Amino acid sequence: MNAETAEKDKNQTEQAQEETKAPEASAENQANKSETESSKTSDKNTAAVSNLRLLENIEVKLTVEVGNTEIKIKDLLRLNEGSVVELDRLAGDALDILANGTKIAKGEVVMVGEKFGIRFTEVATPEELIENL
Repeated sequence: MNAETAEKDKNQTEQAQEETKAPEASAENQANKSETESSKTSDKNTAAVSNLRLLENIEVKLTVEVGNTEIKIKDLLRLNEGSVVELDRLAGDALDILANGTKIAKGEVVMVGEKFGIRFTEVATPEELIENL
């Protein structure tokens, strides 16, 4: 029986040693996995920055919309100098700023020297931009 008891003790000792090694190996695996993931994220960020640099020189048409309305063609044909068309926007409301026809912001008219300019007062979030597509 002493031999059997010694064998059981030996097996239990080996199991205990394996269990203590497992967390160490798991910690090493986690560290390696973390390094690999951070390397992949870094590579993706580098690629994203590179892609953005490619887009920097693309021109877009920026438009400021004061307001709009719908009229019949017969009314449009009767317009002449001095005619007034009522728009759907109140005086003092923020103006819509469009990039290639997509609303990206709101703003207000300012004077820049002798020219008109637009001051951005609200900029759309990426989620709002996706909704507008």
